[in-house]
Amino acid sequence: MNSPKDISVIDIVKKYTNKKGALIPILQEIQENFSYISKETIEIISKNSIYAESDIFGVVTFYSQFKTEKPGDHNIKICQGTACHVNNADTVKDVIFEELKLKDYGTTSDKKFTVEHVACLGCCSLAPVMMIDGEVYGKLTPDNIRKILKLF
Repeated sequence: MNSPKDISVIDIVKKYTNKKGALIPILQEIQENFSYISKETIEIISKNSIYAESDIFGVVTFYSQFKTEKPGDHNIKICQGTACHVNNADTVKDVIFEELKLKDYGTTSDKKFTVEHVACLGCCSLAPVMMIDGEVYGKLTPDNIRKILKLF
């Protein structure tokens, strides 16, 4: 099991028994409760539902909303929208990668941060922007990126 929670994967699956098209809602609820969907979780879903493991895996890996690895304690989203792109979003990415010692998007070795790119955060007037744990940080410069990351 992913982690001790008040609700189990089996409880979630059973809520959707005999409901057509329930796979995505099942996966969404599991991700909401456990923050990701592991291989073991896929096996549990399959054993307790009508869905084959291969079908579940196909859905989980097709939709970017689903994560297959446990995320870090803090989630950083780097905006790659047009306004951010023309206002040095690549510099934002480069500074974050350098500070967190990342070679690519993903989770840091200490599991403190997960960094991902997003198409747009909808904060174009603040470009370039990033979001950490749901809070937007705008008008980013290399110096203030470093200061922000030290807060975590």
